[in-house]
Amino acid sequence: MATLPASHGEQEVARANESGLTPVVFIHGLWLLPSSWEPWAEVFAEAGFAPVLAPWPDDPETVDEANAHPEVLAKKTVGQVADSIGELIGKLDKKPAIIGHSFGGLMTQILAGRGLSVASVSISPAPFRGVLPLPISALRSSFPVLGNPTNRSKAVPLTFDQFRYAFANAVSEDEAKSLYNTYAVPATGAALFQAATANLNPWTEVKVNSKNPERGPMLIVSGAEDHTVPWAISNSAYKKQRKNEGVTEIVSVEGRGHALTIDSGWREVCDLSLAFVKRFA
Repeated sequence: MATLPASHGEQEVARANESGLTPVVFIHGLWLLPSSWEPWAEVFAEAGFAPVLAPWPDDPETVDEANAHPEVLAKKTVGQVADSIGELIGKLDKKPAIIGHSFGGLMTQILAGRGLSVASVSISPAPFRGVLPLPISALRSSFPVLGNPTNRSKAVPLTFDQFRYAFANAVSEDEAKSLYNTYAVPATGAALFQAATANLNPWTEVKVNSKNPERGPMLIVSGAEDHTVPWAISNSAYKKQRKNEGVTEIVSVEGRGHALTIDSGWREVCDLSLAFVKRFA
């Protein structure tokens, strides 16, 4: 069984340090892998940044490997992932910009709240403690995992129909199938259960220090048609974050669902993110 070498992230960090350029750390969310950011990495590299595709612990290298061995993805918690990526960031010579999607957007806010970013972009971010809205579409999107308590210790795949609703509702059927076959992998149930109970657990790992003056500028991006993280969730996170003394902005991208970082319109969101990072990095 081939898994992403433990040194993979460190190799990217070494390349970033050798380049002398400002690093940009990309963090994927549930049901995706670091490779989902490869088109973005090319754009940011061409713009003069050093991209670092941050793996979650034990991420397989390819979608085929992840689907063949889902057990390596199981039991990963929010705290474990945030600490692992935080440790990777600590090996960079320069403070990076951080960009994350979905649970990666949550990780982005956690790590920015630790003062680890020069600027951050949180795209369709999973909710943290204090974010209260629970739209019906978000509950339906997470039901494939939360509907069975035993999934807490498993890595859970989505069927195509589940992926279509949760990720690819704003694209054609053909594109949805292509995205599913290209990107979809099982996801740790543990992190999703943590997020679902964050507002009931005072000791939860799913919390963000939104008031840290070292947080840096932050942009939150919401897809207007996102079922998994609707505007109500993104806007609630924004209302928490805007209390920070740093720049805090939010933008809604029309006609886009949760797959906005990987679908055929990814470049629009990438360019929005790049423009924001360029302002501060």
